[in-house]
Amino acid sequence: MRRVTLLFALVLCILLPEQSRANDPESEPPIGSISGTVIDQTLNQPVAYAAIVVKSEDGTETITGGITTESGTFEIKKLPEGNFILEVQYIGYKTHSQKLEISKNNRKVNVGTISLEEETEALSEVEVVAERTTIEQRVDRKVINVGKDLTTAGATASDIMNNIPSLNVDSQTGDITMRGNSNVRVMVDGKLSNVPVAQLLRQIPSTSIKSIELITNPSAKYNPEGMSGLINIVLHKNANIGFNGNITTGLTKGIEAKFNSSIDLNYRNGKFNFYGNYGNNIGKYVNDGTILRLDENSLQSFDFFNNNKSHLYKVGVDFYLNDKNTISVFTNQNIFDGKGEGITDVDYRNDMSRNVTQFFNDVSENRSEQYNFDYKLDFNKEGHNIELEIDHNRFENDQDANFRTTGASLFPDYMDFVDTERTQTIANLDYVNPVDSISKLEIGVESRLFETNVDYSSTGLSFNSNGNLIPTPSTEFDYSMDIYSAYVTFSQNREKWSYQVGARLENVEVKADTNQLRTFTDKYTQIYPSAFLTYRPNEKDQIQVSFSRRVDRPGLQQVNPIREWATPLISSFGNPSLEPQFTNSYEANYTKRIKNGSITGGIFYRTITDEINRAVFVDRLDFNKLILTFDNFDKTNAYGFEASLNYRPAKWWSINGSFDYYQQTNRGITESLPSDITDPTPDDIVVEEVEVDNTAWNLRLNNSFTVTKKLTLQAFAFYRGQNRNLQFEVDPMYFVNLGARYTFAEGKGTISLNWNDMFNTMRFAFDGDRPYAQVGGFNWESNNVYAGLSYRFGSGKNRAKQRKRRDNNTKQSSGGIL
Repeated sequence: MRRVTLLFALVLCILLPEQSRANDPESEPPIGSISGTVIDQTLNQPVAYAAIVVKSEDGTETITGGITTESGTFEIKKLPEGNFILEVQYIGYKTHSQKLEISKNNRKVNVGTISLEEETEALSEVEVVAERTTIEQRVDRKVINVGKDLTTAGATASDIMNNIPSLNVDSQTGDITMRGNSNVRVMVDGKLSNVPVAQLLRQIPSTSIKSIELITNPSAKYNPEGMSGLINIVLHKNANIGFNGNITTGLTKGIEAKFNSSIDLNYRNGKFNFYGNYGNNIGKYVNDGTILRLDENSLQSFDFFNNNKSHLYKVGVDFYLNDKNTISVFTNQNIFDGKGEGITDVDYRNDMSRNVTQFFNDVSENRSEQYNFDYKLDFNKEGHNIELEIDHNRFENDQDANFRTTGASLFPDYMDFVDTERTQTIANLDYVNPVDSISKLEIGVESRLFETNVDYSSTGLSFNSNGNLIPTPSTEFDYSMDIYSAYVTFSQNREKWSYQVGARLENVEVKADTNQLRTFTDKYTQIYPSAFLTYRPNEKDQIQVSFSRRVDRPGLQQVNPIREWATPLISSFGNPSLEPQFTNSYEANYTKRIKNGSITGGIFYRTITDEINRAVFVDRLDFNKLILTFDNFDKTNAYGFEASLNYRPAKWWSINGSFDYYQQTNRGITESLPSDITDPTPDDIVVEEVEVDNTAWNLRLNNSFTVTKKLTLQAFAFYRGQNRNLQFEVDPMYFVNLGARYTFAEGKGTISLNWNDMFNTMRFAFDGDRPYAQVGGFNWESNNVYAGLSYRFGSGKNRAKQRKRRDNNTKQSSGGIL
């Protein structure tokens, strides 16, 4: 891959001078340059990566071009003497055009500040949400600018994630994957939360989302966790002068009802900007499924019911001391209350005396507290600043579970009590210096301290080494991780070329204790390099290649030795001795702007060492039961490609489509017992090292139809192809959604109506042969109707200076953030 990248770069270097000479309207050597700054007319903020195009005097021929830096500046050099037309282009803005002249007496032309105007006419006192979703390829990320077509698709962030290219959300668990991998980190406005990801996504209203950033190959500036990369959800900011707000409410009705609402308030006056919001998500959830084990003709039936209530509060203030100094503080408070019930029936059709029924009741309460302080100092030079940020987060969860069993089980009724406390403190100092008009240097240091304590006790019984039942021992598990890091990146824009190189140095120390006994320690120092190279031959085409080194540190549920969950036949435990897995990631992306739209395509390749994956063992104390855990495996690889289209065939019709394909070799361990053994011993257990080549693909197609200025209709279709994991071959899944959106009160209010999975076809069905031959399927409330109402109010017209978002990241598992 490195040789291919190098060869590609050399070929472009050879071709570029020839192209420049071919486009040169004059034979005389170039003598001049054009420079300037591009800003958003409304926000008065720099516009990064805008296309700068220099055309001939009659506008028929493109001479050269470039892009703006992150601070909005640009400089086009080596221009011949003559008259030209300068154009500035950027998606979502009207094209700026002006004439200029290069002569021996006027070689360096500075056009000053160019203000771009949004294409959509702004409504007075209202922040306009884009009509259409667009996809934009930037230096180190893909940005999905969420339009009304996506916000209509569902009530919350969790509902619309399946509509985003490369992303999938498990509708039962809420777990999110990117490019088929769950090792992905989720941020909101560049900030982390200790709130479990599934819970967090379900309480963010879709109408509050401005864009979703997919950082599949992060630079050294970002923390290196996550094989698949980072997801950053960017929310709408309202910093208008005066008092402004937005209220949203929605109801989803499937088998059970789910209600969500939120209110956002903002007051900006003088040097202060006060803001706050409240959101809730209250609902009942129903899931069911079956697993048929073929060798012994037994059927497991599952019925689950959950009643969850979640409340999120946020309060903050920005204090503008002067034009150079800004202090910001905010706090997030999240309260969750969940109750669950479950029934698992195991029916042995050939031997009814073995039948077992387990009743499960669960009460879970958690609270998350986040406190953030940020200070930013801007120097005199544009884009030259230093910023200090300190973020402290505390998470507490209390879970009481009651298990009652009837039938042939040897276990009496029992209860589990699990108390979890997690704290994380992150402090980072970042320095940015635009060395000159084409170069930028970024340096930063960071400290991340994580501490987790899990206190487990039970009224149940366990087998000892002699096979006798004894009271289940209480267990206390402490897990800590201290990370100290520093990074440096350097970037330059040279006409049609731009590049960024960087490296991050990390020192990590991990400690795991069980009942005051040190069970695992790990110390390591690693360097994580990154490199990006971008070539823009003209204003419509962009080619980029990139490389980064990543790490996946084990999540809490992957290392926690305390039983996570259990059924009559399966128990799940973590493995405290898990080591991190490391990934080298290579990518190439191409973006082309076409008339009325754009096309984006990309390929990726990863090499992975010490892969973390599932392992299935036979319980030595009860050979009829299985233990599900994790282990490290040898080197593996993954690759895939993606393509997306934004196209508007008519003023009343827009299309968003995407296709993604990925392949990964998964390795694991599976133990099983031959079905013909009546009195098994440990020597009869068959150990199988499993290797599965998993190939999966997803197809998404969204059509948006503008009936009138106030009424828009949408039709969304999704298809996920057949795929494999270590245990199952998963059947294809697909669904079709229909939606409508109506605006009123001069655009301040919107009413949304959506019919999800209208044909009730979304179902997880599988056929497996490890560790036993089995078939099964699970269902959830995918077929539902959603109705929502949103209304904006306020008096402000001028937006205040927006606070810089700093993206950072830590390890996160399906159970939350370490």
